[in-house]
Amino acid sequence: MGGLLDGKRVLVTGVLTDSSIAFHVAALAQREGATVVLTGYGRMSLVERIARRLPAPAPVIELDVTDAGHLAGLAARVREHCDGLDGVVHAIGFAPAPALGGNFMATPWPDVATALQVSTYSLQALAAATLPLFDDEGGAVVGLDFDATVAWPGYDWMGVAKAGLESCARYLACYLGPRRIRVNLVAAGPLRTKAATSLSTFREFQHTWPERAPLGWAVDDPGATARACVALLSDWFPATTGEIVHVDGGFHAVGA
Repeated sequence: MGGLLDGKRVLVTGVLTDSSIAFHVAALAQREGATVVLTGYGRMSLVERIARRLPAPAPVIELDVTDAGHLAGLAARVREHCDGLDGVVHAIGFAPAPALGGNFMATPWPDVATALQVSTYSLQALAAATLPLFDDEGGAVVGLDFDATVAWPGYDWMGVAKAGLESCARYLACYLGPRRIRVNLVAAGPLRTKAATSLSTFREFQHTWPERAPLGWAVDDPGATARACVALLSDWFPATTGEIVHVDGGFHAVGA
């Protein structure tokens, strides 16, 4: 029996450690038959070391989504490792410290601008940079989200950026649909990643979320989130685009 992604070529961004959601998506994609290429930023030697922990070693391309040169050369760099793409995973997000932690009313514009460029605009920038790699059969872009329908104390401008990400995904779904490229987001519950544990609110989430989610929630298990991403990358959702799939134990569906 073949895997869900047999023969697929997938670019996965945002791998930093083996606790990263992106790492687990990449690992599951490989187990389901995909050829995976990773991108990293900053500590490239660390990303390359983490890449060797996947079921099969994966090549790593340096990508700073705020660097126009990196974006312009991305397609050529990917072609050094595979002849095209069928899927892209956007797992990129960052907000400077002054944009988080209850400083919302005092955050200066340069820090807000950084959060929006890296966490929101980068979805469009990544899609545009990889568009030449998709053939006439199309494919899928899947992004990682955190429910932006409410304000989370301390999440501040990253919450605003995630709201923008959700809107950006809908517009991309509109513009990329004629190319048969589906664009969807997976809104995961809180997971114990490097980014999440740096937030003061994570300590509260890790206790209240499992209690309130109808299905329960394990902050140390990214498996369900990875499965949702892989499913959306597969051919099993051929007519689904512009969607936000919640993988949060049902937390988003119940009141306080």
